[in-house]
Amino acid sequence: MTFAARVFVVMVAWTALSAQREPVLVPAVSQSRIEVRQGFTGARLLLYGAVIDPAGAGRAGDYDIVVVLKGPTEPVRIREKERLAGMWMNAGSSDFRSAPAFFAVASSRPVSEIVDERTAAIYELGTDFIQLSPSGQIEPEEQTRFAQGLVDLRRRQGLFQENPRGVSISEKVLYQVRIDLPSNVTTGAYTAETFAIAQGRVLTSATAKIEVVKAGLEGRVVAAAQRWSFLYGLGAIALSLGMGWLAGRLFARG
Repeated sequence: MTFAARVFVVMVAWTALSAQREPVLVPAVSQSRIEVRQGFTGARLLLYGAVIDPAGAGRAGDYDIVVVLKGPTEPVRIREKERLAGMWMNAGSSDFRSAPAFFAVASSRPVSEIVDERTAAIYELGTDFIQLSPSGQIEPEEQTRFAQGLVDLRRRQGLFQENPRGVSISEKVLYQVRIDLPSNVTTGAYTAETFAIAQGRVLTSATAKIEVVKAGLEGRVVAAAQRWSFLYGLGAIALSLGMGWLAGRLFARG
């Protein structure tokens, strides 16, 4: 269903919602499927939608909008390096069970001006509030330090982003934001959650789904590896042995 059709459905149901005081969010995204091919340099997503007030005319100007785009979670191990005898060596480490591979937050104004820290932490409205789910036993101070290190690393990689004035609201009902996915983005299922906030309180939220997949030759290889994993493993071993034998023959002739 297109965005215009979704807005029409909401407008038709307006009378049924007249007793409801909270706004209704109708989110949409420019691309629900992003294909990663050879030479992929990244993609720019347009997330947009409408904030509809069931009581009457749209009053989106009374609300703040925050959009959180989150990629698939994955286990991560963070290592700390120390310089010993003039050499950098691995020292301490910390494991996280479910760190997002990508995380971006955009808002109509700085989140610190919209909600307090407790609310921001509940809804993960910022890279400082990502719920990383650490594993193992570690001192809270050490855990915080490693978490900050992970966030800083992924910020520098372009995988964690914040745009405090990235959401624009027009006509007191329509909003839009553009978020860049870098070339090193992880494939998988992404969620774009939009929050309508007023007076420091989250009034409503809605979610749109995005899928990032490998396409072309790389996509076919990945699909084959998943569908015929045993045969794929045997083929990889055979290819490795064959390349080793060929390299040995070439060097022997030299």
